[in-house]
Amino acid sequence: MKLPVLGLILFSLCMQQAHAQSEVFLCVDERGNKEYKNTGTTRGCKKIDLPGMTIIATPKRSPVAISGTTTKGDAGDFPKIDSGTQKARDSDRRQILLDELKSEEGKLAGLKKDYSGGEPERLGDESNYAKYQARVAGMKEEIGRTEKNIEALKRELGNLK
Repeated sequence: MKLPVLGLILFSLCMQQAHAQSEVFLCVDERGNKEYKNTGTTRGCKKIDLPGMTIIATPKRSPVAISGTTTKGDAGDFPKIDSGTQKARDSDRRQILLDELKSEEGKLAGLKKDYSGGEPERLGDESNYAKYQARVAGMKEEIGRTEKNIEALKRELGNLK
């Protein structure tokens, strides 16, 4: 006796769920606002037909071997570089960083000379003091950026082997 009643209750719950998934209404009010509802009892509602829901299973992954072997695409397949080639690359990198450092230090010296301690000379088009202050603030920011670049280059050079 309990089994048929339980079956009937489960069947009715499943039907309600299927019913809720199958009916969707698009309701538009007098201002043109659109709302999607599961009941179409209000005025301006139209039932819309939606395609069925498609579920795509994810492909199974192959388990990674515990023995320490690597799968395709891991670091084991990455090409090896002989030490002579790597040393040449490191030397080139060091030279590039040194050249950049020298360039940034020269740029900083020029900026500090133009800045002259926070009181650079006024240009001809700076009759307005606000323009002068804006240029001085820009110069100060540029000096700060250049100093940070020099610090970063020195850190990179320190990290090289």
